[in-house]
Amino acid sequence: MSGKFFVGGNWKMNGDKKSLGELINTLNSAKISGDVEVVCGAPSIYLDFARSKLDAKIGVAAQNCYKVAKGAFTGEISPAMIKDCGVGWVILGHSERRHVFGESDELIGQKVAHALESGLGVIACIGEKLDEREAGITEKVVFEQTKVIADNVKDWSKVVLAYEPVWAIGTGKTASPQQAQEVHDKLRQWIKANVSEAVASSVRIIYGGSVTGATCKELASQKDVDGFLVGGASLKPEFVEIINAKA
Repeated sequence: MSGKFFVGGNWKMNGDKKSLGELINTLNSAKISGDVEVVCGAPSIYLDFARSKLDAKIGVAAQNCYKVAKGAFTGEISPAMIKDCGVGWVILGHSERRHVFGESDELIGQKVAHALESGLGVIACIGEKLDEREAGITEKVVFEQTKVIADNVKDWSKVVLAYEPVWAIGTGKTASPQQAQEVHDKLRQWIKANVSEAVASSVRIIYGGSVTGATCKELASQKDVDGFLVGGASLKPEFVEIINAKA
């Protein structure tokens, strides 16, 4: 799977069985290119529902998990539980987890390590806030976040790195294709220097931040953009257009 264009849909805290069921029917009946790996991030309470209803060719991801297998952690879910629902992926380090729920780089690193040890694939999110971009420290911020993730990865074949400039998430502002390509290229150079050349050339770096049917084709044409993590548009029929952006 590792070389395929990767499109993740992050449904966030949206939907109910009726609306998600309709979305799932749309995805199941859509003509999806065989050259794309598609994964839908469902709310934890609907993981079982999504996995049982979605066509087997579409993966399912949890939107978060904790750093241990079980215990007295009210409200949390573990990678073991996620796998028990037949789900193969988890999204970790999303900017909303970092900035709304106060998760530290260290905690995100611990979660990445445990999720990978448990056999889940990880969509690991990094990205700078608007004031950080304006201060010219985009690289410093994303490299620091990436380092904590990289320090906790033994097998990179199970990791997709999602670059999501926080200022472009849910704001309608999209990083220009050139801005996205520039950061992805710098990330690949960082991985080459700090992990290995082999990982740098094989790891998929995907872009997230107000990706729509209108913006996806030009973004997808960038050399180092290997896919998308899609928020709002993943709940709409246009998600199919985004999945087929490379087709």
